[in-house]
Amino acid sequence: MSVGWEEAGWERVAAGVGRCRLPVWDCTAGLVVGTDAVLLVDAGSSLAEGARLRAAAERLTGRRVTHVALTHPHFDHVLGAAVFAGAEVLGAAGTRALFAPGGRGREALRADAVANGLDPRLAAEAVDALAPARHEVTGGREVDLGGGRRALLTAVGPGHTGHDLAVLVPGDPAVVFCGDLVEESGPPQAGPDAAPSHWPPALDRLLELGGEDARYVPGHGAVVDAAFVRAQRDALADRFGVSR
Repeated sequence: MSVGWEEAGWERVAAGVGRCRLPVWDCTAGLVVGTDAVLLVDAGSSLAEGARLRAAAERLTGRRVTHVALTHPHFDHVLGAAVFAGAEVLGAAGTRALFAPGGRGREALRADAVANGLDPRLAAEAVDALAPARHEVTGGREVDLGGGRRALLTAVGPGHTGHDLAVLVPGDPAVVFCGDLVEESGPPQAGPDAAPSHWPPALDRLLELGGEDARYVPGHGAVVDAAFVRAQRDALADRFGVSR
C-alpha cells in the first residue's frame, strides 16, 4: 500500500515527483512516479542506504523501482545502486568504463568513500557489488514511465565531473534533478575529476533544459529556482576564470 510523501519523510516537489535529503552527506535522492514505472534519481552512499531508499520507494508507490538514473559517479550518489536488482541503471556516457571490474575508477570510488568517512568494509562491499550502468546516455534519452509521465535524461556535462547527467521531468512546474552541478547547502565542490572550464556552460545547458519556471533540485541542499542556478553559474565563472 502506498503512502504520502510527507508521511514517508520525503518532500513533494511536483505531482508525482519527490525527493529526500539523506543523512551524513546531505545527498539528494529523487523519485519520479508513473502509472507503469518508477524512476529513482541517485542511489545513496552504501548498500544499506540503497536498501533504505528501495524500501521507502516501495512504501511510497506500492511498486518496485524500475529505473535508476545516476547523476554522476561519486560514492554518495552511486554506491547503493546494486540493491535495485532488475532495475534499468542509466548513467552518462563513460560511466560503464569507469566502473568496470578491476578498473582504476572503482579503486578511486572506494578511496574517496573511505576518505570522506564511510566505513572501509562498507565501502569495499558496495564497490565490489557495483554493476556498471546498463545504458549510457549520450545527448538525451527519454524514459516513458506511463500515464503521460516521462523523464528526459540529458548528458549536460562535463562540469562537476566528466560524466554529469541531469533529469528533467516536464510538468507544471517542470523539475530538474541537477546532481552536484548545483549545490545549495555549500559552495560547489570541485575535485580532481571536475572540468572547471566546462562547468559554467554546463549550467547554461541546465537552464536551457528546465527554463525559467522550473524547480531545480541540487545534489545537496534545498530546492532552488533558475535565478539561483544562474547566480551559481556566474560565481563559478568568476572562480574559474571562464567568460560569461
